[in-house]
Amino acid sequence: MTQTQMNPTNTELLAAAAQLSNAFSGRAAEFDEARRLSQDASDAMAQAGFYRLFVPKHLGGLEASPLVSAKIFERLAQGNAACGWVAFIAATSGSTLGNIPEDTARAIFSHPNTMVAGVFAPSGKATVNAGEVTVDGRWQWGSGTQNADWVLGGSLVDNGGDKPSQHMILMPAQQVEFLDTWHVSGLQGTGSTDYEVKNLTLPDSHIVGYDGNRPPRTSLYQFPQFTLLAIGIGAVALGIARAAIDELVRFAQSKKRINSTTTLADRAHSHLEVARAEAALRSARAFYYQSIEAAWLVAEAGEKVSIDQRRDIRLATTHAVEASIKTVDAMYTLGGGSAVYADSALQRHFRDVHMTSQHIMVAPSTLETVGRLYLGVEAQTATL
Repeated sequence: MTQTQMNPTNTELLAAAAQLSNAFSGRAAEFDEARRLSQDASDAMAQAGFYRLFVPKHLGGLEASPLVSAKIFERLAQGNAACGWVAFIAATSGSTLGNIPEDTARAIFSHPNTMVAGVFAPSGKATVNAGEVTVDGRWQWGSGTQNADWVLGGSLVDNGGDKPSQHMILMPAQQVEFLDTWHVSGLQGTGSTDYEVKNLTLPDSHIVGYDGNRPPRTSLYQFPQFTLLAIGIGAVALGIARAAIDELVRFAQSKKRINSTTTLADRAHSHLEVARAEAALRSARAFYYQSIEAAWLVAEAGEKVSIDQRRDIRLATTHAVEASIKTVDAMYTLGGGSAVYADSALQRHFRDVHMTSQHIMVAPSTLETVGRLYLGVEAQTATL
């Protein structure tokens, strides 16, 4: 790997995202049928540096701006939603390497193409004893885990104290059993299947955030991991919505109703719907990126991203998902009967974008939380 490949510029990262997005756009049916990404596609994203966007620089990561990373995920999702989704999950998961002892992190991140993926929900149980941790658990929504080198599993960790504490544990992928559960309507190619381990014992240095281990005090890590996770979901939804408009515009030039000589592009209703979709999507996108940029400027100044800024990002992210769904729905409806077939890109966009809304980070309850904060009412902000 060359020095440029080791340390790509933002321009090079965005160019690689565009190139891979175009390359993956023709493989959506392949990924959907396999219900996971092919290993060569995952390897290409690793080679481009996307899986180490949030890995600490001192380990060989990029510590990229969330602004740049969001644009990468969005652009990938334009070509293939599953690729955008897996990329942001792996990037966010990689940030956990800053929360374990450095020697362990270096051993895990032994190659710049190392991929980490997994789940934060504490579905596992672990016990610490004499410098080791033993974990049992089964986790859902393991996006990209079948392509990963290391797999995270959120667990309740008992170290002999009064109450177990919640942590993720980094587990070697070869010691994880992947279960055939990912039979779903959308985002089929993400491989978000269940996985489990039984009585797996590892050094306790594999417990994320345990024993006082904290990330570097650099700009990226002023963003909580939950904030980075939510940002990725919004980016993917925006990418899908842009692809849906582009697809509708493409085939509207030739699509005609039965016994009609005018194309879909000639109809006044199409003009109205496409104009409204463009306005809604661009407005949501502007709010999304503006909220991230405002927080990034604060982080670059060495300050923690505040509750108010996290509130704004979460509102902008949830709004981006909702606006993207409305945009795709409108394009799907305009597409008429042509949109319902399995080989239609619009039906795939429809299925994929509706799946993004099912993630807890952008659930309707997030609007209740941010609304409480705007009104000055006490709110639970631990996952904001």
